Amino acid sequence: MYTFSNKLKTLSIALMIIGAIGVVYGFMTSHKSFEDVETMLVAESASHHGGGHGEDAAHASPAHDTHNTTDAHATNAHANSDVSHGDDHKKHVEHVMHQIHNRPWAALYVAAFFFFMIALGVLAFYAIQYAAQAGWSPVLFRVMEGITSYVLPGGLIVLAIAVASHYLGHNSIFVWMNENMTNPDHEDYDKLVAGKSGFLNMTGFIIRGLIFIAGWSIYRHFARKFSIAQDNADINDNSNFKKTFRISAAFLVFYIYTESMMSWDWIMSVDPHWFSTLFGWYVFASMFVSGITVIAMITMYLKSRGHLEFVNDSHLHDLAKFMFAISIFWTYLWFSQFMLIWYSNIPEEVTYFVTRFQDYQLPFLGMVVMNFVFPLLVLMNSDYKRIPWFVVMAGIVILCGHYLDIFNMIMPATVGDRWYIGVSEISSIMLFAGLFIFVVFTALTKAPLLAKGNPFIKESEHFHY
Repeated sequence: MYTFSNKLKTLSIALMIIGAIGVVYGFMTSHKSFEDVETMLVAESASHHGGGHGEDAAHASPAHDTHNTTDAHATNAHANSDVSHGDDHKKHVEHVMHQIHNRPWAALYVAAFFFFMIALGVLAFYAIQYAAQAGWSPVLFRVMEGITSYVLPGGLIVLAIAVASHYLGHNSIFVWMNENMTNPDHEDYDKLVAGKSGFLNMTGFIIRGLIFIAGWSIYRHFARKFSIAQDNADINDNSNFKKTFRISAAFLVFYIYTESMMSWDWIMSVDPHWFSTLFGWYVFASMFVSGITVIAMITMYLKSRGHLEFVNDSHLHDLAKFMFAISIFWTYLWFSQFMLIWYSNIPEEVTYFVTRFQDYQLPFLGMVVMNFVFPLLVLMNSDYKRIPWFVVMAGIVILCGHYLDIFNMIMPATVGDRWYIGVSEISSIMLFAGLFIFVVFTALTKAPLLAKGNPFIKESEHFHY
């Protein structure tokens, strides 16, 4: 039986405490007043344009009073223009203030979803191994079961943050949660959002989210239960394995539907005017490669501590092959989505990428390098896939790249160009990294690290590529 080491447990708790303190600090420092934001914008404008603001101020002064021949209509028009300019200025300051207030919510949501999607990606990979009756992977099943223990708490946390952002954060993440956007008599009315209100509404959002989480968690519960029961069954009794095989095949059908709908609800709807028919697959590829990467990294960690002696270089090689292959698959989906939208150049579609190119060029293009170019160059060589430190290095870059992927999906619609990776973002990562480590490694202590009752276990132990 595996024992959760005191050092790792202390590290996970420390990460949670420090992360929570940083998150609270991020919320406290984000609530700037209208005057604070106005002063900040003036300072930014002055730094960007030098003395231009002074010239604008002089131009805006009542110098036109010297032109006594100006008729009354022109004077009134200029006055109206000043009023309109004042209203625009106020709206701009309020908009920036709202973006700054949104930032800690968005940072918390990005980190929460990132660690949750790792667990959900592993759950899909686990089900695929059972449904395919794969012979190479059973020695890794306990690691996968440990990681998938985070699906239930992780999913509930993501849903809770989304709902809290509406009731406590004044629609900080999802603008469609503003009820006024579906009211034709209100100034916030949005015809497109109102047209989607049959799907995008709080009641449906919460009910669907609970159904998704319940379905994923029920499968994980019974698959784990049958796996442990198979360990204790008679050597000729494979009934529990057959049960897992059947529910895994059924679960994959449920999963592919619910994962797509979840990606629409929990990510794509932050931009309610924009949609992509590839989006569900795109998010799936990101969570799948991230999950496989974490399986490899936890496996190597346990093996370095004297556990999983039955895992050999060939298992590591296969995990690295999946990391490489799904990185290419992710790139195919990213390029397909980007190229089709860019080529068609339809305004309501292309605005999604225009925003990211203008305000998020570094994380947007950096993400492509980290998720495609780096894995392509590093993991293409077959021999390198057997070197643990090499796979760990590649895995860290891949995980950072897919965090940026989620960051690029959420931040432009919530904080606009007011983004940077600071206290809120780093603290949120620390908080959920600590929670993830604590939950996963606690689950690993609940059962032996070898699924000895699996009928393919001997084949897996002697697997050689």
